[in-house]
Amino acid sequence: MTRYFTEEHEWIEVEGDTATIGITDYAQGQLGDLVFAEVPKPGTSLAKGGDAAVVESVKAASDVYSPVTGTVTEGNPAIEEDPALINSDAEGEGWFFKLTIADPAELDGLMDEAAYKEYVAGLD
Repeated sequence: MTRYFTEEHEWIEVEGDTATIGITDYAQGQLGDLVFAEVPKPGTSLAKGGDAAVVESVKAASDVYSPVTGTVTEGNPAIEEDPALINSDAEGEGWFFKLTIADPAELDGLMDEAAYKEYVAGLD
C-alpha cells in the first residue's frame, strides 16, 4: 500500500483502485479534542478537492476534502459513534472513508510522507 498526503492535511492510502482517506495526526492535533464527525454515505460521488466529510472539535468545525475523484464505498461508523478515535489514532482506526479511485493520475500531485513532514515542519 502506498500512502500520500495533501496540503489540507488529509492522508490517502492506496491499494489497487481503492483508497482509504483520513486526516493526519498533525491535523487532529491542530483541531484539539474532537466531538463530532460525519462521513459520506456509500455511493456518494466525490470530486478531487471537494468537501467529503465534516469534523468538529471544541475549538472549530472543519471540512475534510477528498484527495482524489471517486465513489465512496464505505464510511467509518466508528468515528461517528466515537470521534475521539480520530484523536487517538488519526492515521489508523480513525480513517473517514474509502472510495474507488476514478483517475489514478490524480495521485501524482500528492506528497509522499517525507515531503509532507517537510511541509508540516515549515508551518510551525
